[in-house]
Amino acid sequence: MNEKLTDFQQLNVWQKAHQLVLEIFDLTKKFSKDEKAELASSIRRAAVTVPVKIGEGFMRRSPKEKAVSYKESQSAIEALKYYLILARDLEFMKENSELISAVDEVGRMLTGLVRSTKIK
Repeated sequence: MNEKLTDFQQLNVWQKAHQLVLEIFDLTKKFSKDEKAELASSIRRAAVTVPVKIGEGFMRRSPKEKAVSYKESQSAIEALKYYLILARDLEFMKENSELISAVDEVGRMLTGLVRSTKIK
């Protein structure tokens, strides 16, 4: 029995992306004032874009329109991954392999979401 999803919040990928945003905000609160003004803002913006674009895509009518929003979410997840690598390499944060793994997991889930929009 397939239940039809009625809200973007029911998507597992949205739930994971939202959890990632919460973790990112918690992490970037610990950045120094200078780091917050620059890199923390970029990290947060990229992180928030992921679930926002998933939600937007969910409400689109055509598979093509859905795919566009979901692909924008994929772009944001890749930007987020780079910002986290940069923050680690600049020593603004300690080792973040668990966080990078969570980003990669959301990225894989987004790939599946984009594939699901293909016309069969």
